[in-house]
Amino acid sequence: MGLLARLRRSRTPAPVVLDPDDPSLVVLVEAFEAARADSAVLAEAAARGVELEQPLLVRHHLVALPDAPAVARAAELLAFDGYAVSTPQTGPRGLSVLATRTQVLTALSASQERSRMAGLAQRLGGDVTGWDALGPGPAAPDGPS
Repeated sequence: MGLLARLRRSRTPAPVVLDPDDPSLVVLVEAFEAARADSAVLAEAAARGVELEQPLLVRHHLVALPDAPAVARAAELLAFDGYAVSTPQTGPRGLSVLATRTQVLTALSASQERSRMAGLAQRLGGDVTGWDALGPGPAAPDGPS
């Protein structure tokens, strides 16, 4: 390996992967109203101070999946794009899962993924209620002032 290749490799930061089970993560953005544009949701979040240029843990809420094979198929298809699928929970409408992935959110990526998840859920006999994004919560104060 040449010197230039080693230098490039050493400068490339490791990708950020946020853990869905990390209790320090808090919901920073929510998009559960189908009639509301993702761009408006993200603009509102940015106005509140959410740093959208930082990677966030995006969770798509897939619900009403009919059975375990549908969940397995969703997990298989979503894994190709780096999504993890949570353990299914049984609800009144069927099985529900969270499809999670760490990514930098843009209006375009949010809209594309919302549409993709809706299409996938429909093909599998389910539905999507929306998505949310988690990130590190506000830093704790250093102590009393």
